[in-house]
Amino acid sequence: MSRVTLRAATPGDLQLLRHWDKQPHVIAADPNDDWGWEVELARSPDWREQLIAELEGRPIGFMQIIDPAREESRYWGDVPDRLRAIDIWIGETDDLGRGYGTWMMQLALEKCFAPPEVTAVLIDPLASNVRAHRFYERLGFRFVGPRRFGDDDCFVFRLERPDWV
Repeated sequence: MSRVTLRAATPGDLQLLRHWDKQPHVIAADPNDDWGWEVELARSPDWREQLIAELEGRPIGFMQIIDPAREESRYWGDVPDRLRAIDIWIGETDDLGRGYGTWMMQLALEKCFAPPEVTAVLIDPLASNVRAHRFYERLGFRFVGPRRFGDDDCFVFRLERPDWV
């Protein structure tokens, strides 16, 4: 895991993120979202971290960690304090299936659970993304239930602090 690191995403990552947004596997996992990179990369609200995962200095993926109770769009609705939510993807097809996503999630979960008050982490893959469901279950996440977010039918998974390995 020491080969994968996370750094803050910056406006200098704009072209890279636009490129990744056009990759078929990224579109398939997140078909209806416009991340508004031009605006969002220049912002640093205290309830969010946008991160680039790098493998020995080479960008391989993107992650966002938010406090869903404080997030401005209210995407998660009315949720209690002391939670975090993660968005994650690998940028290039050639980097899929190599364990990088697991390393990225382990680093993200360390960040999420670093504050002792955080009790659980949420994630919301598409209901049709069975591969992602198995991935999150292997990491200890438990299925909460189906939920519609905008135009997307998703499954919500939750990892409680005591279940984090």
